[in-house]
Amino acid sequence: MLYRAFLGLVDKLPLPSLRAQRLIALAVILSQAGISVTGAVVRVTASGLGCPTWPQCFPGSFTPIGVGEVAVIHQAVEFGNRLLTFLVTLFAALVVLAVTRARRRRSVLVYAWLMPGGTVVQAIIGGITVLSGLLWWTVAVHLLASMVMVWLAVVLYAEIGEPDDADPVAHVPAPLRLLTALSGVALSAVLISGTFVTGAGPHAGDKSIDKPVERLEVEIVTLVHLHSQLLVGYLALLIGLSFGLFAVGITRAIRTRLFVVLGLVCAQALIGVVQYFTDVPEVLVIMHVGGAAACTAATAALWASLRTRQRVDAPVAGDQAVSPV
Repeated sequence: MLYRAFLGLVDKLPLPSLRAQRLIALAVILSQAGISVTGAVVRVTASGLGCPTWPQCFPGSFTPIGVGEVAVIHQAVEFGNRLLTFLVTLFAALVVLAVTRARRRRSVLVYAWLMPGGTVVQAIIGGITVLSGLLWWTVAVHLLASMVMVWLAVVLYAEIGEPDDADPVAHVPAPLRLLTALSGVALSAVLISGTFVTGAGPHAGDKSIDKPVERLEVEIVTLVHLHSQLLVGYLALLIGLSFGLFAVGITRAIRTRLFVVLGLVCAQALIGVVQYFTDVPEVLVIMHVGGAAACTAATAALWASLRTRQRVDAPVAGDQAVSPV
């Protein structure tokens, strides 16, 4: 009953074109990735408690106020990050309205509804992070949740671009799709270990002398080696996947996405090495978080390109391993 009422309201909106739907989905990706980068800015500028309460910024006020104990710059940075949440929410809501109005297939609707749902979960995690005083593991969960949202947003973008009245087609054999999924698992391990390094590192998000933020009590060099070895494993999987994909023949779209993933992972590794030998400068931390989001998005795009929906009477030129699923 409620959903029918919702459809009735949505049907009063203009019918969005496919181009409009994809542009909104692209905005969802950029906003989900962008808020992880601004979160890194909050952390390296020690602005994590610029707004010490949640959901209000200060008791009795949702906006920054003149409080001598908290520098204005820290209030502005943290409040700016919170404002970006509204932009994330806006695009998440717009993509739901667009695909619902266009009566897209069920899988598109499911991924679209995950956007506002995930945003609500992220807001709650962010509140827990602030109220806990920036405990390292809450910050880690906050970042990892953002990476999950980036992955889902990319898959949503791919789903929107595929026709609803077409059949699923696998462009590579199932073992190679399984290996791609395994590379996604390896990426997850790299991201998780990266949050461990952050949790033991110098950027706690706040530099209070009276109440210093608790850090992960593990020797950071050990964590750095763990993180780097997992990255090597992730890259090795991608290289093995590359040989397998070229052996069976792949489309231009898959080849492009594969090269993008390899390039981003190598660039991310280089940033990590420079970070280690330059005592983790703030700007490189921000770049590294942005790189993590980019690697996540690129890996998701590669995964989505291996199995797409196509009309059987219009095969893609260059496919050498296409089979209906």
